[in-house]
Amino acid sequence: MIKVKIGNMYVGDGEPTFIIAEGGLNHNGDIDIAKELIKEAKKCGADAIKFQSYHTEDFISKKSEYYKLFKDLELSEEEFYELKKYAEKIGIMFISTPLDLKYVDILNNMNVPAFKIASGDLTFHPLLEKVAKTGKPVILSTGMANIGEIWEAVDVLKNNGCKEIILLHCISSYPTPYEEVNLHAIKTLKKIFNIPVGYSDHTLGILTPIVSVALGAGVVEKHFTLDKSMEGPDHALSADPEEFKEMVEKIRLIEKMLGTGDKIPMPSEKEVIVEARRSIVAKRDIKKGCTLTIDNISFKRPARGIETKYWKLILNRKIKNDKREDEIIYWDDLLGD
Repeated sequence: MIKVKIGNMYVGDGEPTFIIAEGGLNHNGDIDIAKELIKEAKKCGADAIKFQSYHTEDFISKKSEYYKLFKDLELSEEEFYELKKYAEKIGIMFISTPLDLKYVDILNNMNVPAFKIASGDLTFHPLLEKVAKTGKPVILSTGMANIGEIWEAVDVLKNNGCKEIILLHCISSYPTPYEEVNLHAIKTLKKIFNIPVGYSDHTLGILTPIVSVALGAGVVEKHFTLDKSMEGPDHALSADPEEFKEMVEKIRLIEKMLGTGDKIPMPSEKEVIVEARRSIVAKRDIKKGCTLTIDNISFKRPARGIETKYWKLILNRKIKNDKREDEIIYWDDLLGD
């Protein structure tokens, strides 16, 4: 499987999980809150902070009941430039989701390290084409989509020059019921597309994104808020700084737990092997020259002599010196071949 480079990090099997704090619209249209989100995301250990960039009139109809909501939460182009500079200053990657075509150029001119495409725009091929032509890596959420639609989106991206694509398994319901999370889809997407796959979470709490890493998610995106009680569409299902920090810590712990996949004795087991396995010992006192049989040998801890798996090889062999009951039998104790 290929790996995708975002900024100074690689995403793919064997790499650390790329953790995105989804600031989204949780800045409530206030640049100071947005800066605080960036600062707290960095403190929590996130690799990137992400927002949503749009001109309201270019992506939602004025007749929509949600027009005013999005208009009230809109940040200006200048404010996004300022936020990116602030993120760079404190050492966290800045990513944003363009929700209109104009913002593709704006974000590209800002030199964002990657583009994120919202689930709702997976079928918005004009946006996919424009983003692909920037040559930047693309993180594509797949909420509401079937495999055919995902293939179409991936083909559009590839056919327009995008060589680095990450898919995010996602369920676009807020909050997502646990029985609909379908985390095994992460494995399905990895098998079908052979590209890095992550998980964008909309469940309550932090358990689901943590578990997703154990199932192969190379990216985790979780909504992030300063305070769940703030007014706004996403605060209640977001993780606050305390939760997000705990999530990051547990994801990093799971990464250590997953290991390499090679089934070998671990360093901490090496001393245990001797005490937990068995040796061949004298079942009773055995005199020099006696023949070893199943009646005069036994198998007991510790494992300092002949390994018990070789027990048949010593049967009918003569012993060259006396052995007391429970004394370990070594290869050097045997006569002949």
